[in-house]
Amino acid sequence: MSDSEFRKAVNAAESAENARDLDAELDDGTARAKRILQGLGFCGHYMHFHGGGRSGQVPIVCMLDRCGGQLSQQELGSHFELKPGSLSEILSKMEAAGLIERTRDTKDRRQLFVKLTRAGSELARREHEKRQAFRRVAFSSLTVEEQEQLAEMLEKIRVTWEELDG
Repeated sequence: MSDSEFRKAVNAAESAENARDLDAELDDGTARAKRILQGLGFCGHYMHFHGGGRSGQVPIVCMLDRCGGQLSQQELGSHFELKPGSLSEILSKMEAAGLIERTRDTKDRRQLFVKLTRAGSELARREHEKRQAFRRVAFSSLTVEEQEQLAEMLEKIRVTWEELDG
């Protein structure tokens, strides 16, 4: 084998090795991304099911409480990703459970107002306390510095993902 042929063989071997290294890095990157997404998925699932979801009775009671105990049904619906019929069904169940009262606007009979009852206010208070307790311990396994780093990293991810939608 000549020097020239030897160099070509060495270069080819190095190129193949570099390609394998790149593939390994990509596989590591993909595996790492999968692991991160699984972790985020678990966190999202946990928060959804242990935090009352985003559109069930508990979030509605808490929203009403944060807004002074009363909103129009239309205003309430604008805070949640619910079709008017779905919201109306949830509110009917809440009304039957004694958590809210619905009244028609005296000036515009088409408009309904949703108001928390005493029982609804009490449920909202208990849920706010549960959420505060969760927030106090949710990241206790991290140092304050790690919590700050996590918050910054999640913000970067949020911005990137919003750009993907853009």
